Parts: sequence; structure tokens; C-alpha cells
Amino acid sequence: MVTNQTQVEKDFKERSILVSREFSAPLALVWRAYTESELLDQWFAPHPWRAETKSMNFAVGGYWLYAMVSPENEKHWARMDYLAIDHHKSYSVKDSFCDENGAVNPAFPSSTGSNTFTETPTGTFVQFKMYYASENDLKTVIEMGMEQGITMCVEQLEQLFLQKKIK
Repeated sequence: MVTNQTQVEKDFKERSILVSREFSAPLALVWRAYTESELLDQWFAPHPWRAETKSMNFAVGGYWLYAMVSPENEKHWARMDYLAIDHHKSYSVKDSFCDENGAVNPAFPSSTGSNTFTETPTGTFVQFKMYYASENDLKTVIEMGMEQGITMCVEQLEQLFLQKKIK
């Protein structure tokens, strides 16, 4: 279902979470917002936190190493490894918590999944579906606030489009 409201669906049997949103921006612009670190840094952390990229190589085998930074400058590191890329259509990732050098922290759940981008008459529909190794891993990220956090992030991105701050 295409909607201009952020939808989050949890499926404990499938051990997945699906985030869907139509953005009021053309596909090429939405793709850039998801694949360029300078743009991701503007929206990929729930306010008042901010995203800060340490390095990014948007290519199969590359990864994005970034921190979620609190107002007190506390940093929580993560990396998104790029597994497959179909330009302007989709990309698949492995998403993990890590240290500032990118070493994955096995104490936290990792996930694999994909982002798909579909042009619509009024913008671009994005679906981000992530799968977890266990139901417990999915519950852990939900308890960590993933649902609220990703909803805030996606809404922040839509505001950047509406305010023409991403061109």
C-alpha cells in the first residue's frame, strides 16, 4: 500500500520489520538521500540526535560507517554493508552495530534486508525490509526504540524534501 504516512509493520513469525513511505520527491532525489553520506547525515538519526559519517563506499562490498551522535556528543556506531545494488531500484544490506573502526559488535543484533524504490505519480515509494536471525533479536531492536527512531528519521527526510533542502 502506497501512503504518504510512514508505516511500520513487524512480523515476529518472519522475524522482520518493514518500513514503508511515499516521499514527495522524484526517484533520483530520494535515491540520493539514501545513498550519499552528505544527505544521510541530514536525516538518518532521530532528533535531537544526528548522524555523522566516518566513511562511505556505496558499492557492492563497500559499507557506510557512521555514528548516531547525542546532543552530549555520545556516539553509537553502526555500519551498513552493501550486498547488492540495482541503481535507482533497490539495494541490499547487512546492518550491524560496531565500534568506531567498523568491527561488528556481536552483542547486538544484526539484520539483512533491502530498500526498494518505486516511482509513483506523486513522488517515490520506498520500502525498507529487514530480517533478523531470531524473534528475540527483533524484539531487542524494537525495545531499543527502532520503530520510533526510524519513523522520526523518515519523517525528517520528508520535511527536507518539502522544504526543498535536498535538491
